Amino acid sequence: MALPFLPGQVFDRKIGKTKFHKTHQFDYRNDVSQYVGESKCGIGGDVLPGQKLNPRHSHFPKGVGPEAPSWVAFDRQVLCFDAYFQEAVHEKREEQYRIRRCKIYFYLEDDSIQVIEPKVENSGIPQGTLIRRHRIPLPPPGDEEFYTVEHFNVGKKMNFYSRIFKITGCDEFTHNFLRKLGVRVTPSSTTPSDPYSDHRKQIVGSMQPLRPYEKEDTLKQFLQYDRRVLRFYCLWDDSDSMFGDAREMILHYFLADDTVEIREVINPNAGRDAAPVFLRRQKLPKEPVPLHQPGEITGRTVLNVFGPMGHGGRWILDSLKTGAVHIDHYLDQDITLGSVINVWGRKFLVCDCDDFTKEFYRTKYGLDSFDSIKYKAPPHVFPPREIPPYNGFGSEEDSLCSCLSLIPKPPKRDFIKFMEKDRHGLESNVLRFMARMNTSRPIDMDRRFIISYFLSDDTILVFEPPQRNSGILGGKFLERGRIKKPDQDSYYVAQNLYIGANVQFFNHEFILVDADEYAVEYMEKHKYEFSKANMEHILPKLQSVADEHYEELKSVFSQNDVDNSGQISFPAFWSVLKRFGAGLSEHEMLTLCRYYAEEKADIGNLTMIIASVQEQLRKANFEDFTAMKEACQYEDINRTGTLEAKSLHNLCLRFKVPAKQELLDVILSQTERNDQGLVKYDHFLKLINWRDSPVSLQKIVPIQAPEAKPSEKIGPKDRVKVINYKNLLQQLLHSE
Repeated sequence: MALPFLPGQVFDRKIGKTKFHKTHQFDYRNDVSQYVGESKCGIGGDVLPGQKLNPRHSHFPKGVGPEAPSWVAFDRQVLCFDAYFQEAVHEKREEQYRIRRCKIYFYLEDDSIQVIEPKVENSGIPQGTLIRRHRIPLPPPGDEEFYTVEHFNVGKKMNFYSRIFKITGCDEFTHNFLRKLGVRVTPSSTTPSDPYSDHRKQIVGSMQPLRPYEKEDTLKQFLQYDRRVLRFYCLWDDSDSMFGDAREMILHYFLADDTVEIREVINPNAGRDAAPVFLRRQKLPKEPVPLHQPGEITGRTVLNVFGPMGHGGRWILDSLKTGAVHIDHYLDQDITLGSVINVWGRKFLVCDCDDFTKEFYRTKYGLDSFDSIKYKAPPHVFPPREIPPYNGFGSEEDSLCSCLSLIPKPPKRDFIKFMEKDRHGLESNVLRFMARMNTSRPIDMDRRFIISYFLSDDTILVFEPPQRNSGILGGKFLERGRIKKPDQDSYYVAQNLYIGANVQFFNHEFILVDADEYAVEYMEKHKYEFSKANMEHILPKLQSVADEHYEELKSVFSQNDVDNSGQISFPAFWSVLKRFGAGLSEHEMLTLCRYYAEEKADIGNLTMIIASVQEQLRKANFEDFTAMKEACQYEDINRTGTLEAKSLHNLCLRFKVPAKQELLDVILSQTERNDQGLVKYDHFLKLINWRDSPVSLQKIVPIQAPEAKPSEKIGPKDRVKVINYKNLLQQLLHSE
């Protein structure tokens, strides 16, 4: 009978309490004030009616582990327990229950549990992870709480989702950890055996032979001689058979397993199919053996002691192997130089071996002499290939390719030389010479030809300018191509062409009488390739003349130098060189004149050319001079006010200046330059600016200004005006 809930009739619940504070209901979370009193208790810590507290985690005493959160202090620390559970088996005669072993893992960082059952072979049961990792609640009625570390110990029974797990043991780490927590760890117990598993083991054990096969230990040989192969060079003389001949073979003996492989040496154009392997890798018997019946060759044999052949007979193991089939195979000691090997009825003569094989036999068997047998026939000497003469069709290189191979291929070009010497910008890489025919025929004596030599592919083009009232139709005289010298052994190269040279193109003899400015300048820039433009080769020729006729040479120069300025005119200097320089060619004489020249002749009337260009720009209403200056300043990175002549040439093309490019190049050549030879673009733009710097001439026809007759064109000789002969004499005296 309960007492009524009246004053004086009930016990005072405050007796023994020391805390009567009210719990904290408000707090800050992420710097935001929030109400946090859902999980807080009432006054004095009493649980309010209907309140559910958060499940607690494992409690570890102080001093065990570092003072840090559990997910930091116990990271990657797991308790491992050995357990089993019993599973009932219904409607089966062989077994009534099963004992299933498993592992229970308890993760200390978050109190999660994982149960794993090791896989058993041929069990037929889905095994592996039985319970995935998570926090497992306690069995009812305490299912509001979860398992913690205090619930685990050896010998306890754990109820995981109505399945009882019996813990039988743990590992060393788990044992030590529980002892540090103050838990008395129960000694490990044995797991009961599974009757059906024991029955299966008896069945499997009865199927194992009581006397197993004898094992041959080949692992030692494999580890010792792996990837070590003996190589022998053999000869198979098959001349006795029809259409047979001697064939070369290579025999490979693998020391790892005493197997043999044979490959055939097939020479090019032998007429045989290139089979990869003549004999596949196998053990080679010394005598050919027939194909055995199935079961005839086995690792063990039995003897019928007594009884019928069928059921009921008695059999014993033949330990002496009296009925075994023995086959002798070739080993390394059976193969020596000069021996004959029987390869399935084919006689192979061992003639030679490689250096590794010799070293192997020298080390293992103590052999010193390895006299090889000469089995190769002397190489067949083929007659030299006869190249038929050139028939005149196509180029000679193209015709030669049809004689070198069955399928003609185009001749290979020097692509690197083509890319380096091809035309780019102002560099044409074409040497042009004026030539005449070396003939006594009056009709051919006045003919002139332009010989163009292309440096990119060493080809020559001959063009004849048309002349009025000559009776000869001008045009292309010789197609562009490589031309052989009269000796028919070598081709003409750039060093064979110079002023004064005598060349012969297909029975037409030409004398080079002049060259353009680009050809002469190119030869002077590359003087080490062209000896006719190299002063180091020309001055020694004059040195012999100066040693004998120095005073006479000096007096001739003084007679032509009236004002004693040390300079004479070009015609006078040319006549002196012709008089004393008998061993010099015209090109060498021109190189001397240009080397010691003081100044060059003006290219026409520069003022007239500027006026002609400005008149053309004015008629086309071209006024992009400001944009051209801005483009020059953009390319002038260092702000020096200068650019290369090539850049200004391309600039005129980019802006489409409506004037002939030849006239612009002439103005560009006369523009002011700095010490490095760069053009001052402000001065160039000022010369062609018809609006700010106009140049006007009376009676000028701008259209006729760029037209120049071939006879009026200025050559390299016309550019030299005055020559300083004193520098030449001083250099000749200094060289003495």
